[in-house]
Amino acid sequence: MTTMTATETREPQRARALLSTADFQLLRAALASHARAVDAPEEIARINALYHRLGTYN
Repeated sequence: MTTMTATETREPQRARALLSTADFQLLRAALASHARAVDAPEEIARINALYHRLGTYN
């Protein structure tokens, strides 16, 4: 059994995911809906890029 002193540190725990796969699907659906309502080409390009980035986590 190993004991730790006050000066020793433990390794950080692994970070927990903030969003689930279902969250990404919902965000993609919302972005697709928003893209249909937007007329500005620059905004549509940014929405499309984010839409595809979210798809990589699916």
